[in-house]
Amino acid sequence: MYDILTGLSVVEVSSFVASPTAGLYMAQFGADVIRVDQIGGGQDFKRWPVTRDNDSLSWENLNRAKRSLALDLTRPEGRELLVELCRKVGSLITNLPAKGFLAHDRIAEGRADMVTVRVMGWPDGSVALDYTANAAVGYTALTGPVEDPRPVNHVLPAWDLLTGAYAAFALLAAVRRREQTGLGGEVRLPLTDIAMGSAANMGRIAEVLYTGKDRERLGNAVFGTIGRDFVTRDGVRLMVVAINERQWQGLIKALNIAPAMTAIEAERGVSFADDDGMRFTHRDAIFAVIEREVARYDHADLVALLDANAVVHGPYRTMVEAVDDPRLVTANPMFTATADNPSGFAYPAAGAFATLPAMERKAPAPAPRNGQHSEAVLADVLGLSPGQIGHLIDQGLVGSG
Repeated sequence: MYDILTGLSVVEVSSFVASPTAGLYMAQFGADVIRVDQIGGGQDFKRWPVTRDNDSLSWENLNRAKRSLALDLTRPEGRELLVELCRKVGSLITNLPAKGFLAHDRIAEGRADMVTVRVMGWPDGSVALDYTANAAVGYTALTGPVEDPRPVNHVLPAWDLLTGAYAAFALLAAVRRREQTGLGGEVRLPLTDIAMGSAANMGRIAEVLYTGKDRERLGNAVFGTIGRDFVTRDGVRLMVVAINERQWQGLIKALNIAPAMTAIEAERGVSFADDDGMRFTHRDAIFAVIEREVARYDHADLVALLDANAVVHGPYRTMVEAVDDPRLVTANPMFTATADNPSGFAYPAAGAFATLPAMERKAPAPAPRNGQHSEAVLADVLGLSPGQIGHLIDQGLVGSG
């Protein structure tokens, strides 16, 4: 956590991954993010993984450092309270429908500087999820074993996470524009645009239009360079990548395969020096040599050789193994052991990812309980009296955690 965005307040009305991620990043840098949910929790409140008591570990970590206001959003009075809160705060992150009760034109009535960042599926408002967006833009066709033509879904919700990060960036850009011009507006971020735009930025659209065909499936090989998984003599599978000339020469030296590479070059009438593309084109022969040599070493001995020659490599691990790695978790200053989680389960929690110069990265704050800050938000943001708040709670319009 950092205090850079102190003084900026944001209302978040969201669920699942992309929109809550945007609010999380804002909160990690010091913004007052007020997450508004249905009393008892929204549709992602029990999203897996969950504890034995059915507390969502996903929700708990995507909503750290936020304040929670619980309203009965099934009733017009509850929705009106939310609209009033949005107008008062002036900034909203949401993935609710663009034409619903949180339509920007409605909440911006009387507030020309209202900023809304809306995460969507498709630009026309149709529903899309990370899984369907990934399928739509063609990446599932490239993922999976070479010999199996069936599409393979990626378990990481990459477009959700990218959309969340882009939404936080877009909100700050809109706030800066507001500071400069006094104007607000609605920023719309369709998941499919994030997916297709990101693919375009990596050259995928240009590639298929230029070649007239899709890229071949590569399994675990890295496109356009020498990189793949190999297995050592003692059965350890690791990824080895040589993405530039220095790493390629280091790999040749580490495995002592210069004569074998010279033989392939002579046989095929090519040169691998300073030509990553040529090496990739003839990867079948190169991989066969690397596979044979890697299999001659135990993992520990191979690591020493690769490290000595600045070759990039890494073993394949399970998450169980990863969480016990000092570099990744146990000695990583990004993580802090937390015991004050709503679930009651103690574990290392991630703080802000960035390390900023001359600034202390504070420990990650816990996620709120549903409605934990309802009374405080209604008092300090909307200026309601204790009597008014009590009346709303008695009516069942406000939940207090």
